[in-house]
Amino acid sequence: MTRSLRAVAAAAIALCAAPAAAQEPAASSGTTFAITGARIVTLAGPVIDRGTIVMRDGRIVAVGPDVSPPEGATVVDGTGLHVYPGFFDSASQLGLTEIGSVAATNDFAEAGDMNPQVVAIAAVHPSSDHLPVARANGITHAIALPARLGGGGGGAAPAIIGGQASAFSLAGWTVEEMVMAPSVGTVVVWPTLATRGFDPATSSPRQRPFDEVKQEYEKKVASLEAILDAARRYREAAGGQAASGVRDLKLEALGPVVSGARPLLVYANAERDIRNALAFTAREGVSMVLLGGDESWRLARELAARAVPVILGPTQALPVRADDPYDTPYARAGMLREAGVEVAIASFNSADSRNLPYEAGHAVGYGLAWEDALRAITIVPAEILGLAGEVGTIEPNKRANLVVTDGDPLEIRTAVMHVFVNGVPQSLSTRHTRLYETYRARE
Repeated sequence: MTRSLRAVAAAAIALCAAPAAAQEPAASSGTTFAITGARIVTLAGPVIDRGTIVMRDGRIVAVGPDVSPPEGATVVDGTGLHVYPGFFDSASQLGLTEIGSVAATNDFAEAGDMNPQVVAIAAVHPSSDHLPVARANGITHAIALPARLGGGGGGAAPAIIGGQASAFSLAGWTVEEMVMAPSVGTVVVWPTLATRGFDPATSSPRQRPFDEVKQEYEKKVASLEAILDAARRYREAAGGQAASGVRDLKLEALGPVVSGARPLLVYANAERDIRNALAFTAREGVSMVLLGGDESWRLARELAARAVPVILGPTQALPVRADDPYDTPYARAGMLREAGVEVAIASFNSADSRNLPYEAGHAVGYGLAWEDALRAITIVPAEILGLAGEVGTIEPNKRANLVVTDGDPLEIRTAVMHVFVNGVPQSLSTRHTRLYETYRARE
């Protein structure tokens, strides 16, 4: 093993074996906490200029300008501070990957084309160093996507059905403590008709004949049609099959999709791919949420007419096409909202999840209203994914996932002062801050 390989392996082992101190709750979830005197942006009603929030047993029990902390509550003085609902990274790979270039630390994809039975939360690593980093910047809950996003074009092709996306809180010792919903939808990576790609075998671009790509595309779409049709027939005959003791876990996992109980979370970026996915889901009679959506703005009217919500990728990106305006990635959220599309913004990443507030804030300067930007990382993704009864606003009976700042949370200059997950204040210490302090103190 070369010295460089030893260094990479040592780094991977150190990260995987890192102590979970930053994950440890600051207090028991049964403790009562109160934030007093703060400006509270509830997103469930008017802004409360100076109010109090009381939390008990992981839930918000009271919020308002005339609320007083109960006797025995631990009080956080919020004078001069702002309280917002905790941020929701609604499409991420948090907990599923640590170091992208070290395969042993990646667990976001299974072998095979069709894996609807895979549930992402089973692979989430509670001690991942990425979790406290994201949490320290206000991300309190997230969706883990079980899929390799991208690929193809001569490289490693992603599965068509990656598995079931899971919602979880960014605090806890075990996944059982963290999980909010094991499944919020089934991830489909829509096959693309792109003829250009990258061949990892030769580390060079690759051009494929269109006929070959089209034949491969049609085969994948046909296989997706076939498994959904099989899932419908399986669901209709489930009673008889259960009685005989025969189960098909893949078809069983697709039952909520074909019944309309949960959506297909379709990852597609190119205009043609999005259009094809819209036609497919309409034909199959299943609900759809678009993930990624780089060129979704080109189909804004169609998406609005179909009431298909979009979970956009990062706004701080380059244009997809060479002749697109430079600010297309910045402006697409505003264009979609103007057309009436429900828009959320997500990182589709792990290490970059911490930048989620700034991705939303960047869109504000290019046509997206400030409140819509805040809603895009709080209540809108909760509504899209069926979690609006749990998170997204500050009101009684919801999870006490809160972020307390000294200003506008979408501004990079703003500091996060406190983070509460399930009603428990969290440490803001991260691997980054610990390294900073270590080297700052060197002599």
